[in-house]
Amino acid sequence: MLDIRLIRQHAARVQEASRQKGYTVDISALLSLDDERRAVMIQVETMRQQRNQIAAQMKNGKPEAALIETSKHIKAALAGYETRLEQLELACEALHKQVPNLPLDDVPIGASEHENVVVRLVGEPTQFDFEAKNHWQLAEARGWIDKERASKVAGSRFAYLKGELVLLQFAIIQYVLNTLGDETVIKRIVDAAGLDVSTKPFIPVLPPLMIRTALYDAMDRLEPRDDRYKIEGEELWLQGSAEHVLGSMHANEIFDEAALPVRYIGYASSFRKEAGTYGRDMEGIIRMHQFDKLEMESFSTQESGKSEHLLFAAIQEYLLQQLVLPYRVLLKCTADIGKPNARGVDIETWLPGQNQYRETHTADYMTDYQARRLKTRVRRAGGEVELIHTNDATAFALGRIMVALLENHQTSSGQVRVPAVLQPYLGGRTLL
Repeated sequence: MLDIRLIRQHAARVQEASRQKGYTVDISALLSLDDERRAVMIQVETMRQQRNQIAAQMKNGKPEAALIETSKHIKAALAGYETRLEQLELACEALHKQVPNLPLDDVPIGASEHENVVVRLVGEPTQFDFEAKNHWQLAEARGWIDKERASKVAGSRFAYLKGELVLLQFAIIQYVLNTLGDETVIKRIVDAAGLDVSTKPFIPVLPPLMIRTALYDAMDRLEPRDDRYKIEGEELWLQGSAEHVLGSMHANEIFDEAALPVRYIGYASSFRKEAGTYGRDMEGIIRMHQFDKLEMESFSTQESGKSEHLLFAAIQEYLLQQLVLPYRVLLKCTADIGKPNARGVDIETWLPGQNQYRETHTADYMTDYQARRLKTRVRRAGGEVELIHTNDATAFALGRIMVALLENHQTSSGQVRVPAVLQPYLGGRTLL
């Protein structure tokens, strides 16, 4: 959440930014409640001091009747004020949580995703001298995807991946882990992007696939709840993306400044109900209830937070270029970056079988918005303790990137060319 002091000092700006992001929170109502909360808190603290002073007096000999009567009066009044304070704190927190993060100055103002700005096109849309197939047609012909049996076992929007498609997925995973774990490669990306940022490599993580309600809510990724899977009878949810369980892993911890940035590359099977997408993308594996992702997460100081964000976006482009896939980069507008985000970048990869660009990557910069409720902090070299800044970004959503590989590297015979960087992880084979 935002610092309440910032909201007080820049109420009009926060109200306007909330509107631009599509949120109708009443900042005036929040500040009015907060003023009352602070006034009642002063009353509670004053009366607690009075109660403690009287209690100390009553210990010394037999208390006078007037002192006993005063003690009773303060006790009763204090109980009322404490009840009111609890009510106000809950009401303030509920309103405070509705306030979205402030977008950075370079985020375009827009009312929907249609106002995202294309900032770069890389590569020409793939052309063939034969009629291109979509990934579903290619995979079905080779027995790589079985949705009929998956539907029998688990229902719609599930699939069995089989044969060489499974080998391809694990090849991609190993390639990404090796790439992001190599400081030499990170330095090459940093230098090419012209960034002033650490070249520290990423630590691979296999995270839990479930997250507690309190932490999911603190991450501000629990909503929309109708798109999440809750474990019946438990305050646990199946995570909807690996960053949900990576970004929360250091809750209530304090980093030493010398340890930052801390960068993770996490692999997880993730789960979403895909609420509101009835009838869309029913063929193939574009939109599934269960999907595998490689996700980047970092914890940094406020000074390097945006540079981390730009590095993550540069890594995404590097990985796509190594797979020889055409794509475009979009700077997301205010209405599309998301509630906890200060800035967001999407990458859409060209899918010739669908004759369109489709989203394959997103990079999100949250400043200290998530860290405030998670209480994830850093102790600076001078001893001061402050909130860290968080970033997350897709390395690869495995299903979608395999769709892109199948469709862009298909041959007229229905085989698929293997990009050079993946061939060592597939026994040297050049075709699937």
